[in-house]
Amino acid sequence: MVALGNGRQTADSAAMASTAPALDAAPPPRRVLRHHWLVRVTHWLNAAAIIILLMTGLNIFGAHPRLYWGHAGSVDQGERLWLETGASPPWRNPSGWIEICGTRFDTTGLIGVSASPTGSRSMVAFPHWATLPAMRDLATARRWHFFAAWVLILNGLAWLGFGLASGRLARDILPSRAQLTRAHLWHDIVEHARLRFPKGQAALSYAALQRLAYAGVALVLIPVVILTGLAMSPGMDAAWPWLDALWGGRQSARSVHFIAMAAIAGFIVLHLALVLLSGPVRQIGAMVTGRMTIGGDR
Repeated sequence: MVALGNGRQTADSAAMASTAPALDAAPPPRRVLRHHWLVRVTHWLNAAAIIILLMTGLNIFGAHPRLYWGHAGSVDQGERLWLETGASPPWRNPSGWIEICGTRFDTTGLIGVSASPTGSRSMVAFPHWATLPAMRDLATARRWHFFAAWVLILNGLAWLGFGLASGRLARDILPSRAQLTRAHLWHDIVEHARLRFPKGQAALSYAALQRLAYAGVALVLIPVVILTGLAMSPGMDAAWPWLDALWGGRQSARSVHFIAMAAIAGFIVLHLALVLLSGPVRQIGAMVTGRMTIGGDR
């Protein structure tokens, strides 16, 4: 009787084990909406506008490859100068350099001296492949720069308006108070350093470092670029004299403009690297179609 009872219990346990789902089984994959259509459209328009602004900005910078602090700057005002690019002899084989706050770095092949489209050495601030247009053309570069600036402004206002109206800005972009604690930030830093990216349901929301980066670019760096750009315009300066004073002078505005755009360029490089490391097909696909597959991960 005892043996029979034990045998029945064993059989019942085996049947239950065969029908019950495994505790460590991966949840079935499912397609979910990740990005609203307006978010996707503004994302790609912003990407195109910023790339054009960066490339045309480098062409414009090449017309006077020096940065100063204050209201005015010229080659005779070395005390205001903090960044400069150039080339040094011998002119048959010149060397390029960039000087920052009195310290000079050799940058031959990239800054100051680089290869032209024909293969010869060209003494320009930035190489032809990094500027738009590829040759020195200040007038064309300025026209494209101003056009892309207005695309960025109008597109940014659409993105910001949608974010405020839908609550997406507070819900998905701005970090929460809990995410800003020291323990949470350190955990996020460690996870990124180990290239451990969120999976499943966690992949549908941005981590603390992502939110800080996106908010910093969208709500700080881009407005700074726009305001400093307006401050450098003589027409805007005449209409709104406070724009120059806000930055401490037109040359200071140009310097801050350059620094902010360099920070945006750094963000783009880091952003693309993380997209490639975390799964480019899924990430880019979600920003194109709006949908992402989650689940299937243990």
